[in-house]
Amino acid sequence: MPDPVLTLRDASLSLRGNAGMVDILHGISMEVWAGETLGLVGPSGSGKSSLLMLMGGLEQATGGTITALGQDLTRMNEDGLALFRRDNMGVVFQSFHLIATMTALENVATPLELANVKDAFPRALAELEAVGLRDRADHYPNQMSGGEQQRVALARASAPRPRILLADEPTGNLDETNGVAIMDLLFDLRDRHGATLVMVTHSPELARRCDRVIRLRDGRIDLAAMAEAAE
Repeated sequence: MPDPVLTLRDASLSLRGNAGMVDILHGISMEVWAGETLGLVGPSGSGKSSLLMLMGGLEQATGGTITALGQDLTRMNEDGLALFRRDNMGVVFQSFHLIATMTALENVATPLELANVKDAFPRALAELEAVGLRDRADHYPNQMSGGEQQRVALARASAPRPRILLADEPTGNLDETNGVAIMDLLFDLRDRHGATLVMVTHSPELARRCDRVIRLRDGRIDLAAMAEAAE
Protein backbone atom coordinates (compact mmCIF):
# COMPACT_ATOMS: atom_id res chain seq x y z
CA MET A 1 0.00 0.00 0.00
CA PRO A 2 1.38 3.47 -0.85
CA ASP A 3 2.20 5.97 1.85
CA PRO A 4 -0.59 8.40 2.76
CA VAL A 5 -0.46 11.94 1.41
CA LEU A 6 -1.33 13.37 4.83
CA THR A 7 -0.85 11.78 8.24
CA LEU A 8 -1.90 13.28 11.57
CA ARG A 9 -0.86 11.65 14.84
CA ASP A 10 -2.43 12.99 18.05
CA ALA A 11 -2.49 16.47 16.51
CA SER A 12 -3.79 19.19 18.81
CA LEU A 13 -4.21 22.94 18.60
CA SER A 14 -4.53 25.49 21.38
CA LEU A 15 -4.77 29.23 20.80
CA ARG A 16 -4.48 32.10 23.26
CA GLY A 17 -7.69 34.08 23.72
CA ASN A 18 -8.76 36.90 26.01
CA ALA A 19 -9.43 34.42 28.82
CA GLY A 20 -6.23 32.43 28.30
CA MET A 21 -5.46 29.34 26.26
CA VAL A 22 -8.37 27.77 24.37
CA ASP A 23 -8.18 24.14 23.23
CA ILE A 24 -9.41 23.92 19.63
CA LEU A 25 -8.41 20.40 18.55
CA HIS A 26 -7.72 17.36 20.71
CA GLY A 27 -5.62 14.36 19.65
CA ILE A 28 -6.63 14.10 15.99
CA SER A 29 -5.23 10.98 14.29
CA MET A 30 -6.07 10.25 10.66
CA GLU A 31 -4.67 9.56 7.19
CA VAL A 32 -5.55 10.90 3.75
CA TRP A 33 -4.66 8.86 0.66
CA ALA A 34 -3.49 9.96 -2.78
CA GLY A 35 -6.35 10.85 -5.10
CA GLU A 36 -8.92 10.72 -2.31
CA THR A 37 -11.63 13.32 -1.80
CA LEU A 38 -12.21 13.77 1.92
CA GLY A 39 -14.99 15.85 3.44
CA LEU A 40 -14.69 17.41 6.90
CA VAL A 41 -18.15 18.00 8.38
CA GLY A 42 -19.64 18.90 11.73
CA PRO A 43 -21.43 21.72 13.55
CA SER A 44 -20.07 25.26 13.62
CA GLY A 45 -17.20 25.54 16.08
CA SER A 46 -16.35 21.85 15.90
CA GLY A 47 -12.82 22.53 14.58
CA LYS A 48 -13.22 21.70 10.89
CA SER A 49 -11.50 24.79 9.50
CA SER A 50 -8.80 24.63 12.17
CA LEU A 51 -8.06 21.04 11.16
CA LEU A 52 -7.80 22.07 7.52
CA MET A 53 -5.42 24.90 8.49
CA LEU A 54 -3.20 22.40 10.34
CA MET A 55 -3.09 20.18 7.25
CA GLY A 56 -1.93 23.15 5.18
CA GLY A 57 0.60 24.40 7.71
CA LEU A 58 -1.39 27.61 8.04
CA GLU A 59 -1.63 26.93 11.77
CA GLN A 60 1.11 25.26 13.76
CA ALA A 61 0.05 22.25 15.82
CA THR A 62 0.69 22.65 19.54
CA GLY A 63 0.91 18.90 19.98
CA GLY A 64 1.40 15.74 17.93
CA THR A 65 2.74 15.52 14.38
CA ILE A 66 1.48 16.32 10.88
CA THR A 67 3.20 14.78 7.87
CA ALA A 68 2.44 15.86 4.31
CA LEU A 69 4.03 14.09 1.34
CA GLY A 70 6.61 12.63 3.70
CA GLN A 71 7.56 16.00 5.21
CA ASP A 72 6.99 16.77 8.90
CA LEU A 73 5.14 20.10 8.89
CA THR A 74 5.50 20.43 12.65
CA ARG A 75 9.28 20.80 12.29
CA MET A 76 9.17 23.50 9.61
CA ASN A 77 9.44 27.24 10.22
CA GLU A 78 7.14 29.77 8.51
CA ASP A 79 9.42 30.16 5.48
CA GLY A 80 9.70 26.42 5.03
CA LEU A 81 5.94 25.99 5.28
CA ALA A 82 5.35 28.77 2.73
CA LEU A 83 7.71 27.12 0.25
CA PHE A 84 6.13 23.72 0.84
CA ARG A 85 2.65 25.11 0.17
CA ARG A 86 3.88 26.93 -2.93
CA ASP A 87 5.25 23.73 -4.42
CA ASN A 88 2.66 21.21 -3.26
CA MET A 89 -0.64 22.71 -2.11
CA GLY A 90 -3.52 24.80 -3.38
CA VAL A 91 -5.87 26.46 -0.89
CA VAL A 92 -9.38 27.79 -1.59
CA PHE A 93 -11.03 29.93 1.08
CA GLN A 94 -14.70 30.82 1.56
CA SER A 95 -13.90 34.53 1.24
CA PHE A 96 -11.99 34.27 -2.08
CA HIS A 97 -8.95 36.36 -0.89
CA LEU A 98 -8.26 37.77 -4.34
CA ILE A 99 -5.87 40.71 -4.67
CA ALA A 100 -8.13 43.69 -5.40
CA THR A 101 -5.57 45.62 -7.45
CA MET A 102 -4.87 42.69 -9.80
CA THR A 103 -6.91 41.40 -12.72
CA ALA A 104 -8.23 37.86 -12.74
CA LEU A 105 -5.32 36.80 -14.94
CA GLU A 106 -2.76 38.44 -12.65
CA ASN A 107 -4.32 36.84 -9.57
CA VAL A 108 -4.08 33.38 -11.11
CA ALA A 109 -0.55 33.97 -12.40
CA THR A 110 0.78 35.19 -9.03
CA PRO A 111 1.61 31.78 -7.47
CA LEU A 112 3.19 30.68 -10.75
CA GLU A 113 5.38 33.77 -10.87
CA LEU A 114 6.41 33.22 -7.25
CA ALA A 115 7.48 29.72 -8.25
CA ASN A 116 9.46 31.13 -11.22
CA VAL A 117 7.31 29.33 -13.78
CA LYS A 118 8.36 30.67 -17.20
CA ASP A 119 4.96 30.33 -18.89
CA ALA A 120 3.03 31.74 -15.91
CA PHE A 121 0.57 33.85 -17.89
CA PRO A 122 -0.29 31.28 -20.60
CA ARG A 123 -0.87 28.69 -17.87
CA ALA A 124 -2.96 31.15 -15.87
CA LEU A 125 -5.07 31.90 -18.94
CA ALA A 126 -5.59 28.18 -19.53
CA GLU A 127 -6.81 27.77 -15.94
CA LEU A 128 -9.23 30.67 -16.35
CA GLU A 129 -10.52 29.03 -19.51
CA ALA A 130 -10.99 25.78 -17.59
CA VAL A 131 -13.31 27.55 -15.13
CA GLY A 132 -15.16 29.39 -17.92
CA LEU A 133 -13.63 32.83 -17.34
CA ARG A 134 -11.26 33.41 -20.24
CA ASP A 135 -13.32 36.43 -21.32
CA ARG A 136 -13.02 37.91 -17.81
CA ALA A 137 -9.23 37.69 -17.64
CA ASP A 138 -8.76 41.48 -17.67
CA HIS A 139 -11.46 42.20 -15.08
CA TYR A 140 -10.74 43.14 -11.48
CA PRO A 141 -12.42 41.38 -8.51
CA ASN A 142 -14.85 44.26 -7.91
CA GLN A 143 -16.04 43.86 -11.51
CA MET A 144 -17.00 40.22 -10.97
CA SER A 145 -19.80 38.42 -9.14
CA GLY A 146 -19.17 36.26 -6.09
CA GLY A 147 -19.41 33.11 -8.19
CA GLU A 148 -16.90 34.47 -10.69
CA GLN A 149 -14.49 35.48 -7.92
CA GLN A 150 -14.64 31.97 -6.46
CA ARG A 151 -13.90 30.55 -9.91
CA VAL A 152 -10.82 32.78 -10.10
CA ALA A 153 -9.80 31.55 -6.65
CA LEU A 154 -10.17 27.94 -7.85
CA ALA A 155 -8.10 28.66 -10.94
CA ARG A 156 -5.41 30.29 -8.80
CA ALA A 157 -5.29 27.31 -6.43
CA SER A 158 -5.06 24.78 -9.26
CA ALA A 159 -2.69 26.66 -11.59
CA PRO A 160 0.51 25.34 -9.89
CA ARG A 161 -0.94 21.82 -10.30
CA PRO A 162 -0.77 21.00 -6.59
CA ARG A 163 -0.71 17.46 -5.28
CA ILE A 164 -2.99 18.50 -2.41
CA LEU A 165 -5.99 20.83 -2.78
CA LEU A 166 -7.56 22.20 0.41
CA ALA A 167 -10.94 23.96 0.31
CA ASP A 168 -12.60 25.70 3.26
CA GLU A 169 -16.37 26.06 2.71
CA PRO A 170 -15.85 26.75 -1.03
CA THR A 171 -19.58 27.21 -1.62
CA GLY A 172 -20.38 28.97 1.67
CA ASN A 173 -20.72 32.49 0.24
CA LEU A 174 -22.59 31.49 -2.92
CA ASP A 175 -26.20 30.99 -3.93
CA GLU A 176 -27.43 27.51 -4.83
CA THR A 177 -26.79 27.81 -8.58
CA ASN A 178 -23.25 29.11 -8.19
CA GLY A 179 -22.61 26.63 -5.40
CA VAL A 180 -23.44 23.69 -7.67
CA ALA A 181 -21.20 25.11 -10.40
CA ILE A 182 -18.28 25.46 -7.97
CA MET A 183 -18.80 21.89 -6.74
CA ASP A 184 -18.55 20.61 -10.31
CA LEU A 185 -15.44 22.69 -10.97
CA LEU A 186 -13.74 21.46 -7.80
CA PHE A 187 -14.13 17.85 -8.81
CA ASP A 188 -13.12 18.62 -12.38
CA LEU A 189 -9.91 20.30 -11.18
CA ARG A 190 -9.19 17.31 -8.96
CA ASP A 191 -9.60 14.95 -11.91
CA ARG A 192 -7.58 17.07 -14.36
CA HIS A 193 -4.56 17.38 -12.09
CA GLY A 194 -4.93 14.16 -10.07
CA ALA A 195 -4.92 16.08 -6.81
CA THR A 196 -5.97 14.86 -3.39
CA LEU A 197 -8.90 17.03 -2.28
CA VAL A 198 -9.76 17.81 1.35
CA MET A 199 -12.67 20.15 1.97
CA VAL A 200 -14.63 21.61 4.85
CA THR A 201 -18.32 21.85 4.08
CA HIS A 202 -21.76 22.29 5.60
CA SER A 203 -23.33 21.19 2.32
CA PRO A 204 -24.85 17.67 2.47
CA GLU A 205 -24.75 17.54 -1.34
CA LEU A 206 -21.02 18.26 -1.41
CA ALA A 207 -20.33 15.81 1.41
CA ARG A 208 -22.16 13.04 -0.47
CA ARG A 209 -19.81 13.48 -3.42
CA CYS A 210 -16.73 12.82 -1.28
CA ASP A 211 -15.07 9.41 -1.15
CA ARG A 212 -15.00 9.60 2.64
CA VAL A 213 -16.36 11.92 5.33
CA ILE A 214 -14.90 12.65 8.75
CA ARG A 215 -17.22 14.21 11.31
CA LEU A 216 -15.92 16.49 14.03
CA ARG A 217 -17.49 17.59 17.31
CA ASP A 218 -15.90 19.70 20.03
CA GLY A 219 -12.47 19.46 18.43
CA ARG A 220 -12.47 15.66 18.22
CA ILE A 221 -13.32 13.09 15.54
CA ASP A 222 -16.92 12.05 16.26
CA LEU A 223 -16.49 8.29 15.95
CA ALA A 224 -20.01 7.54 17.22
CA ALA A 225 -21.66 9.73 14.59
CA MET A 226 -19.48 8.27 11.84
CA ALA A 227 -20.34 4.72 12.91
CA GLU A 228 -24.04 5.59 12.96
CA ALA A 229 -23.85 7.15 9.49
CA ALA A 230 -22.12 4.05 8.13
CA GLU A 231 -24.91 1.73 9.29
